[in-house]
Amino acid sequence: MPDLPETDKHRNSDPGTIPAWRKFAVVLLHEAGLMRAPRCFSDYRFLLAIAAGIFALWAIHDMMPPFSSSFEFHWKMWLSLVIWQPIVEEILFRGILQGQLIKTKWGPRSLLNISAANGVTSILFAGIHMINNSPVFALTVFAPSLLFGYFRDRCNSIYPSILLHSAFNALVIDGLFIHGNMIMP
Repeated sequence: MPDLPETDKHRNSDPGTIPAWRKFAVVLLHEAGLMRAPRCFSDYRFLLAIAAGIFALWAIHDMMPPFSSSFEFHWKMWLSLVIWQPIVEEILFRGILQGQLIKTKWGPRSLLNISAANGVTSILFAGIHMINNSPVFALTVFAPSLLFGYFRDRCNSIYPSILLHSAFNALVIDGLFIHGNMIMP
């Protein structure tokens, strides 16, 4: 019987050896904060953050709606605001930026459990939101950003931040519908 061609270079290697590409991928995922954090989701602080977000966001809607009352909503916008943007923003800001800043000499310093790296990241996060929004509305993302960063530091993962960010954005959209500031096409 003829020998079959080897289709996987690692099939005959030592089972205890991890390929270099896999080591690199694990390090890259860890650096970006894409690590599992199952106990973080049952932490009372995380659950309290979601509950507090509901009340805070609903109160803000009465004072300062983020869009004009004639704003037309489309399901693609929901996908962008609740799924796409939180994932991308959290990977870039909390995963990469805050993850690298925390390694600096000053990054881990904290005040009220908010690291300096989190503070700098949150200032930049609020600044980016001034591009398409009013400065007052952009400043309202500063406190949630500190909260997202707090869970990034606490859990060493951005998954709780992504979930909180998505939930907060969904609550903003729900509040706009309930308060009549957004209409369906």
